[in-house]
Parts: sequence; C-alpha cells; structure tokens
Amino acid sequence: MPMFQPSKTGGFDGHILDLHTAVKDGVLGGCGGGDGKFVVVVTDEKKKLDLKKMISELELSEIPSVFICPISLEPMQDPVTLCTGQTYERSNILKWFNLGHCTCPTTMQELWDDLVTPNKTLHQLIYTWFSQKYVLMKKRSEDVQGRAIEILGTLRKAKGKAKVHALSELKQVVMAHAIAKKTVVDEGGVFVISSLLSPFTSHAVGSEAIAILVNLELDSDSKAGLMQPARVSLIVDMLNDGSIETKINCARLIGRLVEEKGFRAELVSSHSLLVGLMRLVKDRRRRNGVSPALTLLKSVSVHKQVRNLLVRIGAVPQLVDVLPCLDPECLESALFVLDSLCLESEGRIALKDSVNTIPHTVRLLMKVSEKCTNYAISILWSVCKLASEECSSLAVEVGLAAKLLLVIQSGCDPALKQRSAELLKLCSLHYSDSMFISKCKLTRTIQ
Repeated sequence: MPMFQPSKTGGFDGHILDLHTAVKDGVLGGCGGGDGKFVVVVTDEKKKLDLKKMISELELSEIPSVFICPISLEPMQDPVTLCTGQTYERSNILKWFNLGHCTCPTTMQELWDDLVTPNKTLHQLIYTWFSQKYVLMKKRSEDVQGRAIEILGTLRKAKGKAKVHALSELKQVVMAHAIAKKTVVDEGGVFVISSLLSPFTSHAVGSEAIAILVNLELDSDSKAGLMQPARVSLIVDMLNDGSIETKINCARLIGRLVEEKGFRAELVSSHSLLVGLMRLVKDRRRRNGVSPALTLLKSVSVHKQVRNLLVRIGAVPQLVDVLPCLDPECLESALFVLDSLCLESEGRIALKDSVNTIPHTVRLLMKVSEKCTNYAISILWSVCKLASEECSSLAVEVGLAAKLLLVIQSGCDPALKQRSAELLKLCSLHYSDSMFISKCKLTRTIQ
C-alpha cells in the first residue's frame, strides 16, 4: 500500500523536520512554499496542546492545502490514508464507507482494500504547523495585553499632553486587537476613561476617550456612568465641533446609550444634538457620517419630545430633500423618522408644506424595499388625509395611482395592500371614473 513515510534524514527523532524533504517524500504534496523549516514542538504528553482547540481558536486565512480533508474541506485532526494513497480525515472517510461507497472519493477508484492507515507523518506536520501558529498568537496576545495594561497605568497618572498621547496610543491598540478591548474592560479601563469626560475636558482628550469607549463592550453600569448629564453634554458639544471621525464616534456612542433600559428621553431632547445630527445628514462632502446620524435619529424619534423638537428645527424639509441621495439602508432610517414625525400634527403640516414630500416619496414606492414602501405609503396617507384635494391631486399627477396599483398587485404584506387600496380610494374622490382610470395608466402598469 502506498504510504507516506517519515524522512530518514529529517524524521521525528530530531527536533527539525525539513520542509523540502517533506515535499520530496510526498507529505506536503508540493504545497509547502518557501524554504523555511517546521520546528517540531516536543512537549510532555500531559501538557501537549490540543489540536482541535488550536484549529478552532486560530483564525487563519491560508492553510496548506495538504492539511485539508478533500471531503469536509476542513483541516484534518486524525488523517488516514487509503490504499489509493489519498488521505482523509478519519471520521469523514468512515461516514463515506457507511453510506455504502466502496470507492476513493477523490479518484473514484474502486478500493481493493478498505483498510485505513493512520498517517502519522502528516498528523505530526499538521500538529507542528498549528502549534507554532498558536504559540505565536498567544505570545502576541500576551504582548498586546501587557501593553494595554501598561498604557492604562500611564493614563491613570498622566497629565496634559502626556494624557492625550497615552489615550491616542491606547486607541490604536484597542482598534487593532480584540484582546486589547477585553483587557481594557477587565482592568477597569472603562471607568478610568469615562472619568476623563467632564465639563472641563479638552476636545483633544474627549475625542480620544470617546474613540476608545465606542470600541469597547460597555455593561449597564458603564453606560449609566456615561449617561450623566454633564458627560452627555460634552459628547454633544464634540458632535458639533469635532472632526468628522469624532462626530461619528459621538453619534455611535450616544446611540449605544439610547439602547439602555434606564435611558431618559430628556438627555437627547437637545436642540444642539439634533442640529448636529442634521448637519451630518446634510453633509454632501463627507457621507460617512450620514448612516450613524440617521441611525441615532431613528432611535430617538420614538420619543414625543424629540419629535416635536425635530419639527421645530426644520428637520422635515431637510430630510425630505436628502432622500434622493441616500443609500437603501439610510433611506429606510430617514423614512422611519419622517413617518414617526407624522404622529405629531406639526409634523404632518411640515410634511404637507414641503414641496418635495409627495414627488420624492412617490418615486420611492416599489423601488427600494417593502419597508421603505410601507413608510412612504404611511407618509403619503398622512399628508393626503390632512389636505385631501390639494395633496391627492398632486400625488396622482406624479404617478401615485399607478404605483399603488403595482403595490396591490404585488406579493407584499396584506396590511400594506390594504393601506394602498385605501389611499387609492382617497385619491379617486376628486376625479371622475374615466379621468381617474386614465391617470392610473393601467396599460403601462400591466406592462
């Protein structure tokens, strides 16, 4: 039976297994690459690293193809070789046999011998390769953890520019390594960094602190500490005056606080906050701030006092005017906010008075998603109900009737179809039957 054999010159009696020898002997099938060497990790059997654990914990984008089982396309932990010379993970090939197959899965040759032989050489190569990667990963993790702890220690004592430098360095470590995020949280770093946010904090310190906090897992106590009015006020100030990166971080951090159970609506019922968010939404040069701003507006618009304030700062026509510029995800958030504002009489009036409300929302029907269509129809219903003759006529003129027929004929939610039918009936009240049918453009709609 053709079996892979350990190299006599570089076998496992020593501590070095030469990669080229392994390739030559068929162990790596010519896939080794480079002229490096595999250093065999020789440890006490009781202390030996678990191969399954190493494979699961290592997130590797590239693994030598010879280590991969042709059946599962996963790294092998117990490689066995068939009489054809092909190697598989033991459990996978046994399942193959249990299904009644008497062939080699790779070559489809009939097997003259159903014996499976452990491929100890390949197993050792796999174990060695993953051991080295695992030990290196652990070493790097320990180095990162140590560095994060060291910076936190410096931060506790630092003042002035040294504090800004320490925060900047900690931000880089946290953003680059997941283990650093956990270390900062475990070492009480959230309290240390949160305590830096006060009415007297400079924007240099505040922006770095918020950039770190927004990347950490915050528990309820940490969020409660950040929800102190003085700290929220500082975050809002930086949302208005900071760099685009700082503004985005502030919006995201406030968004995480809004999700907390004990959050109080008055904390975000701030003229300054809502104006700052609308500036981000309208910024045509730096569009990366639009999504975080709209996401936060969506979260806070469930509160009545926020909705009233949004109407008073002129958010309705501003949101309506940016609708054509938004991507699908942002569109959904913007339409949600506008639909929420319809709950207030001032919001409905503002939507009616905005010249682009009807043409922009009609244009979105059946073009983006069912959710967007649902919000748009809800908005149009509110506006047309408020001023039936004026708004319904305008809506029909820009193609609403034909779009509503499409919704009714589609496979969307029955409640949405019902609302569309009601809106269509409302629009028809101001036309004769023949005139309304012509406005519906039925032939074009059916096509």
